[in-house]
Amino acid sequence: MSNAQLTSAKEFLIRLSENSGVSGYEESLTPLVKNEFAPLADSIQQDSLGNIYALKKGTQGRYTIMLAAHMDEIGLMVKKIDEKGFIRFSTVGGVDQRTLLSQEVIIHGKEEVLGVIGSIPPHLLTGDEDKAVKIEDMGIDVGMPVEETKKLIQVGDIITLRRKPVEMLNNILAGKSFDDRAGVVVMKVCLEELQKLSHAHNVVAVSTIQEELGLRGAGVSAYTLNPDLAIAIDVTHASTLDTKGTVECELGKGPAIALGPNIHPVVYEELVKAAQENRIPYQVEPVPGRTGTDAWAIQVVQAGVPTGLLSIPLRYMHTSVETIDLRDVVLTGKLLAYFIAGLPEDLEGQVCY
Repeated sequence: MSNAQLTSAKEFLIRLSENSGVSGYEESLTPLVKNEFAPLADSIQQDSLGNIYALKKGTQGRYTIMLAAHMDEIGLMVKKIDEKGFIRFSTVGGVDQRTLLSQEVIIHGKEEVLGVIGSIPPHLLTGDEDKAVKIEDMGIDVGMPVEETKKLIQVGDIITLRRKPVEMLNNILAGKSFDDRAGVVVMKVCLEELQKLSHAHNVVAVSTIQEELGLRGAGVSAYTLNPDLAIAIDVTHASTLDTKGTVECELGKGPAIALGPNIHPVVYEELVKAAQENRIPYQVEPVPGRTGTDAWAIQVVQAGVPTGLLSIPLRYMHTSVETIDLRDVVLTGKLLAYFIAGLPEDLEGQVCY
């Protein structure tokens, strides 16, 4: 891969990460995603739920290959403004409350309001000092009296973490909402690679919504397209100091190809074959049950869709410092493109057991 590819992937991911798009409120991402995919696609469409479809036509167009990566992120919602002007909040999606204390946030009210999450200082605690602070004991301080706060903020307003991505050494990037905006970048890399390759089948790259609330966008988009074959792109846990052997995937060793009941065996085999033939490093990720990704919803749409899953190894999932290797992002996009270009003109053998 070239430095230009790494830089392009990094810049797109940073723009996505710095934007806000909590599940159900992804509309601010729409112009960015459409503009990035438009030069690579024959058409761009958006459904009434908010999923974005980028179609790249194949030479024959008899079959449709669906790619899916979700663009929504976890976040918070205003639950109450107390008598002192502090904001109580609840979560949208699977937020790890252990990581919330002392975070900077943006409250998307009548205008964007900056705040910090705080709680009672440790000096004033009278017991349970060693326990994690519960979310109900936290509040957001916006530095305004209650009257001014209520003019700008109301119950139900969305809150996002305020975090700029950090460029580390060796092509490592840390930031928020890489789950799964890194997957959206993968789809762009794939379409860029397909500009240089011949492929028989139509490819529709879908930036899905509301994955963190139950795979809703994937279900709707797969039902709409009724594809002949689908690949979901998401992130997976990468090993850290404290995973103690429970996680096998690692940063920098290529995409993880999932294997299990959620995955069509022929799709898995073809992904492995494409990786081997094109000398792309890969990892095998056995998933004995539900994958918890868009693949789970896509597989059972209509009469069933042969589905695969490619995952980008990521550390510290569902925090504001999700950490990835940009080389894994680019390699995942390349593998997708080679897989698509290598599919036979007749997919009957690929879409049946």
